[in-house]
Amino acid sequence: MTALKKDTDKDAVDAITDQWHAVRPDLDTTPMAVFGRIYRISKAMGDAVERAYNRHGVSRGEFDVIATLRRSGSPYTLSPRELSATLMLTTGGMTGRLDKLEKAGLLTRSPDPHDRRGLQVTLTDRGLALVDEAVSAGIEVNRAGLAHLDPEEVEALGGLLRKLLADMPS
Repeated sequence: MTALKKDTDKDAVDAITDQWHAVRPDLDTTPMAVFGRIYRISKAMGDAVERAYNRHGVSRGEFDVIATLRRSGSPYTLSPRELSATLMLTTGGMTGRLDKLEKAGLLTRSPDPHDRRGLQVTLTDRGLALVDEAVSAGIEVNRAGLAHLDPEEVEALGGLLRKLLADMPS
């Protein structure tokens, strides 16, 4: 594991908690520091992954749609309702994304053969190739973000975050 932090290794979160200690020495700001760092890491990595997806011509939200279709397995088809539920989007929000992705040739919408009133959304060959390239690019960004940790630290961090997430209120 890494050595204890020296004063010269302070970060922006330390500056915030130091300010709180100066004006409210009675507060234990440890939780603030932990979640402040989680938030900052999440924001930085989210922005970096978004840039990786943008290089492939899709936004994070659009990637989420085609990635959901890809993860569903062959034939990479779901209903708009299934997509909305998985991505926690309103039908209106989903329609806008589907319109843009269909126009780009990354998916198709067609009548559902099992439900006269329904539609099915299917990833095209072009969409499949793009999502496979984009997911690899996003994972490389994530890998680079963990590069300064050794494999045991990455495993330990993943386990701690899983434990923390399991106990989060919904």
